[in-house]
Amino acid sequence: MTKIRTQVIRKQKNQQVFPDYLKQVKQIVARGGNLVRNTAVRSIQSHQSSGVTYTKYNPNRTHTASKEGNPPNTDTGFLVNNINIVIDGDGLGASIESRADYSEALEFGTSKMGARPFLQPALEENRSTIKQMYKTLRAKKR
Repeated sequence: MTKIRTQVIRKQKNQQVFPDYLKQVKQIVARGGNLVRNTAVRSIQSHQSSGVTYTKYNPNRTHTASKEGNPPNTDTGFLVNNINIVIDGDGLGASIESRADYSEALEFGTSKMGARPFLQPALEENRSTIKQMYKTLRAKKR
């Protein structure tokens, strides 16, 4: 009589798929952050609402401010050039930051000037797209 032995070894499926899943989540974080950053930059570069026009010096130029509630009008390009995405060390979070010293005043306004938000509207415009990227990933993994 012949004996047959079998042994079933079951690897945890989550150990097999987790590295790939984590990689895809990090890609979504980076893509989502770039979407928000690019939308903020585009809103400043393309939106030219007409508010008060005045002369600025150093360099000497005429500037038309945007109307309250609209994204700021571009002037020298400094604001646009200082909007950056900062991805967390673990890759699971991202921040969109504006390093121009007057960004906060534009985004939230001051006692003398109404807000000209450009970051929060960019996030809101892309929120559903970013959520859909996560839903698509979740659906693929089922």
